[in-house]
Amino acid sequence: MIDKEILDKKLAAEASLEYVEDGMVIGLGSGSTVNWMLKKLGELVKDGLSIQGIPTSQRTERLARELGIPLTDFSEVTKVDIAIDGADEVDGNLNLLKGGGGSLVREKIVDSASDKLIIIVNDKKIVSTLGDFPLPVEVVPFGWEVTARKLEALGCAPTLRKGKNQIFISDNGNYILDCKFEKISNPKELHESLKETVGVVETGLFISMADQVIVSVNSDIKILTNEKGFGGS
Repeated sequence: MIDKEILDKKLAAEASLEYVEDGMVIGLGSGSTVNWMLKKLGELVKDGLSIQGIPTSQRTERLARELGIPLTDFSEVTKVDIAIDGADEVDGNLNLLKGGGGSLVREKIVDSASDKLIIIVNDKKIVSTLGDFPLPVEVVPFGWEVTARKLEALGCAPTLRKGKNQIFISDNGNYILDCKFEKISNPKELHESLKETVGVVETGLFISMADQVIVSVNSDIKILTNEKGFGGS
């Protein structure tokens, strides 16, 4: 018996592939929901679908290769037709909080290069205001303590991310500070303030980037768009 949350992730992931067409360059996001999309995409490729993917993380790249998905990069292509990615939180304006897996910088590069960005989530990721999930901020390792103090002055409690009893290193060789804000009422303003801080590489706030959010709620698919907001279906 498949767990309900896993089933919802799988359904949202597979629904996104209805927008994939032969010959497309596809941005391949990162995370557990995207992994379900990759598995189905691999099956479609085996059945004859001709696409190329640009992975947003080393983990995604490894899985895509295992599944036989053809890959490319920005030295070979200039744009992405469609990117399919996950999110840790999605607010009512379709602003995103991402980076729980540590791939926010590469995700933002690929997602911003795409003609259309589709986000796939289950209903637990839909929030009224961003900020329950700590905001990941990628920073350069040198002087990260100074950067953390500057971020703290902006109203958060930053924590250096660790994994397996050692500092987590991003795919870009940087550190990540998980910044707990009470709430993020103005994501655009906060993103700009963080980006102005010396030492910050990128933030996990994806502002006005998502064209469509596919949400699975109790095995029912809902489509949220910038035009319809949460009233979309």
